[in-house]
Amino acid sequence: MNIAQLLGSIELGLLFSLVALGVYLTFRVIQFPDLTIDGTFPLGAAVAATLIVHGFSPFTATLIATITGALAGGVTGYLHVRWKILGLLAGILTMTALYSINLRIMGKPNIALLETSSLFNTFSGPGGASILLSLTLLVLLFLLYRLLASQFGLAIRAIGINPRVSPTYGISVKTLTLVGLALSNALVALAGALFAQIYGFADVSLGTGTLVSGLASVIIGERLLLCRGLITALLACIAGSILYRTAITIALNMQSLGLQASDLNFITTIIVVLAMSIPAIREKRRKTND
Repeated sequence: MNIAQLLGSIELGLLFSLVALGVYLTFRVIQFPDLTIDGTFPLGAAVAATLIVHGFSPFTATLIATITGALAGGVTGYLHVRWKILGLLAGILTMTALYSINLRIMGKPNIALLETSSLFNTFSGPGGASILLSLTLLVLLFLLYRLLASQFGLAIRAIGINPRVSPTYGISVKTLTLVGLALSNALVALAGALFAQIYGFADVSLGTGTLVSGLASVIIGERLLLCRGLITALLACIAGSILYRTAITIALNMQSLGLQASDLNFITTIIVVLAMSIPAIREKRRKTND
């Protein structure tokens, strides 16, 4: 693996850190198995690419894409809290609908962003995208930490810990579930919008495996950093995403293994299994040393 490939994996890891943060909010904070993410990522890319092609500024296009992601998450939440549809099924329904919606938005399966402006024009050159992504992540980390550490954020975290007791303290589980899902999918849609601008295209199939990669990043970060606080948990999402993408790049470049790009899902499975086995390995070693 050369330096260019390593920098590319770090850049992709930074980008998908937004997905990992979104997954963390749903699966860890509000304890909601949200599959909407696989549809929200290409939604963000589709909206941003379409608007940029039609003359909108990259900032406006990215902002609108983020808002549409929040709306998609809100639809999943509405199906769950209003019509009592199982959370897992509500996410699947929204994700399925988003496939057709994304096609409608783009008017075709994919859009190329050739010779168009983007948020990354100012940061052109080697590592430019990574710099802007890093700055974006720093701002979002600060905002997320302040939100989750506030009284409102504590209420959101409470519905994940104990949704039955939370209403006795005046916490609206339904409302905060909607907020959590909207915020999570807004982050994922933002990632999709930035992906389209960095790599110059939007495709209706971009969402395949998005949830799995987000979960893998969260699990790897948690297992390796031994999270003991909110800020550590948020940083673990970023660290896990970068490590996950770097591990995949290293595996694909090990000629002795004979792996190909089509083996991505297999590699992901192995990485996640190894990450989840770390606590058991540590416990076994501790007992052996004792």
